[in-house]
Amino acid sequence: MTQSIQDAAWDLLSASVMNFNGKPLGTVAARDTIKQELNYDQVFVRDFAVSAYAYLLADQPDIVANFLLEMARLQRTKRQFDCFEPGEGLMPASFKVEGGDGKEHIVADFGERAIARVPPVDSGFWWLLILRAYVQTTGDHAMAERAEVQHAIRVLLDLFLSERFDMFPTMLVPDGSFMIDRRMGVYGYPIDVQALFFSSLKAAEQLLVDSYENNDYVNASRKRIDHLSYHIRTYYWLDLEQLNHIYRYDVEEYGEHTVNIFNIYPETIPGWLIDWIPENGGYFAGNIGPARMDYRYFAHGNLMAIISGLATDQQAQAFMELLRARWDDLIGEMPLKLVFPALKDRDWAILTGMDPKNRAWSYHNGGNWPSMVWLLAAACVRTGAYDILQRALDSLVPRLSRDNWPEYYDGHYGRLVGREARVLQTWSIAGFLVAAHLAEQPQSLEHLGFTKAPSDNAITACHT
Repeated sequence: MTQSIQDAAWDLLSASVMNFNGKPLGTVAARDTIKQELNYDQVFVRDFAVSAYAYLLADQPDIVANFLLEMARLQRTKRQFDCFEPGEGLMPASFKVEGGDGKEHIVADFGERAIARVPPVDSGFWWLLILRAYVQTTGDHAMAERAEVQHAIRVLLDLFLSERFDMFPTMLVPDGSFMIDRRMGVYGYPIDVQALFFSSLKAAEQLLVDSYENNDYVNASRKRIDHLSYHIRTYYWLDLEQLNHIYRYDVEEYGEHTVNIFNIYPETIPGWLIDWIPENGGYFAGNIGPARMDYRYFAHGNLMAIISGLATDQQAQAFMELLRARWDDLIGEMPLKLVFPALKDRDWAILTGMDPKNRAWSYHNGGNWPSMVWLLAAACVRTGAYDILQRALDSLVPRLSRDNWPEYYDGHYGRLVGREARVLQTWSIAGFLVAAHLAEQPQSLEHLGFTKAPSDNAITACHT
């Protein structure tokens, strides 16, 4: 890794900054001027989160502070009874600046303009994580204590912890409502959202000031964190031992002492998994719900589970062993594969709705996303797996700048630039910068607010 590549990446990241009334407010998704922009000229919350970490680690917090306050202003804070209006507490997926000559204004998208019109579940999660990182790196606790920021946190928790029809500690979400923004058969309780949910609840608990008004929110967050962590660690975890349990499950059980509480049929275990999962490796399943387990591997949720403390020490180490054992499948020549394995043939046609962007081994359906290298770096720092981090960076650095920082890569091993990938993709640039910083200064991970994973004997039986 050369300093010149990092310097060039910083120049590109700086060129992506969007200003509002003379102040930096965020970074646009991509600066690819050759292809149709669609909404790549907007500031996406989930994309800017990676840029925010890069700026905070570089001791340039002003753009992050401006972003945080603007998002609090854009948040919907009135209860809506119109099905076509964003619900109370929702934060936009993206926004852009329109106008000029002193008459600029912000236009936010809560999903009403998005492809398939899906509202963002994860934007509020990322806002909380960015806010916590900002406070941790700058020491500016006054930012979090501002009345409008405290109100924004409470309204978000009203949305996150609202009453529901289901009775699980996990969050029910539709397809296409987070990073996997197209139909991929993840409707229900995907691990990506649950890991973000857990991490954002911990952030909210830390950010709420000690007051009578906040007591109920803090207590509710702590209770949900306990139940959610037990649920994910117990029911989502897959290793060879757990696979043997599922293989011998009884079904149609009834009552309080049910073992197979989701009524998972052993016949649903896919053939590829039995010989694929290594002896000492494991990962969190993609989804679980009534009579359904999604055995696919999802990188984002698993890595977030490790750095947030949702995974135990033993689970985190087992996941890193999985990466070592199945490097070609999960990391390949361009880190990092989002989902494995890809949906093919009839499954691809049915579950993705024939979406051509999600053909097998492309985009979200088995494509490789260099932006996630920062998550891989953070997980490696957390678990001490520096061999994985160095190997990943060695494969990423020579190609990413040469290929002009594309959005994603295609192919089983990530050897081809994505057919519809935008270049000069901001979070590919920022992801590299954060990963490079963590490789050089691993102690910086603590500054971003991520805590050490608990030991296995710290898991308490809080499940009811």
